[in-house]
Amino acid sequence: MNATMKEREIVRIDPDKCNGCGLCVPKCAEGAIRIIDGKAYLAADNLCDGLGACLGTCPKDAITIERRSAEAFDAEAVHHAAAKAAPVKMPHARPGDKPLPCGCPGSAMRQLKPAAGTAKTPADAPADIGQSRLENFPVQLALLPEQGEIWQDADVLVAADCVAFALPAFHEQLLAGKKLAIACPKLDDAGEHADKLTRIFAANSVASVTVAHMEVPCCSGIVRAVEQAVAASGKKIPVIDVTIAIDGHILRIQNR
Repeated sequence: MNATMKEREIVRIDPDKCNGCGLCVPKCAEGAIRIIDGKAYLAADNLCDGLGACLGTCPKDAITIERRSAEAFDAEAVHHAAAKAAPVKMPHARPGDKPLPCGCPGSAMRQLKPAAGTAKTPADAPADIGQSRLENFPVQLALLPEQGEIWQDADVLVAADCVAFALPAFHEQLLAGKKLAIACPKLDDAGEHADKLTRIFAANSVASVTVAHMEVPCCSGIVRAVEQAVAASGKKIPVIDVTIAIDGHILRIQNR
């Protein structure tokens, strides 16, 4: 047996279960997990300390701890790997796009090219830009009440924060006729979102839920929060899943 090898506990990722959401990546402080071609992989045995900080983050239960012969954990290798982290692949990546060090596809930096036109200041904005379709305020999920008239027989839009900035016709295409709750599935506590949505759905007569998110894998966490909440509420609430592309168009619409 090689001197660097030993029988120890180490992370195992089942590629058949993994959906590439990327939620496990930021939980691994050593950077041992990478998203490659839409799947999570252990980049190298010696980067994994086997402590399992990433366990419990996977919505598909694709991550487990196994005991096998593997290279010993190497803190120096972790340092070197962090310094030269390999790029991750994005569905709409362009040449020259650079990912941030965390390795999550949603963090990949990219520059878009808006349609040609003269930049406008707020005072120069045209008068015919349309009217707001917002029916409630505040809009942050954390600030919204759990019960009340706002939710009664309501069609609800649960949107990731970035959606309204990416989709030009957000008000007309998604928001019109709906009550709005926004949250960030990447930076916020997804468990808290799911718990609050569960209480909202259970205590009120919500008619339907549309959940809108960006195409990056980590953004799909808001879909899981909604699905978990509907299931836990005991209600039969129709759910529509809308995915927005980085360049600002609706990529797909699915009934959940």
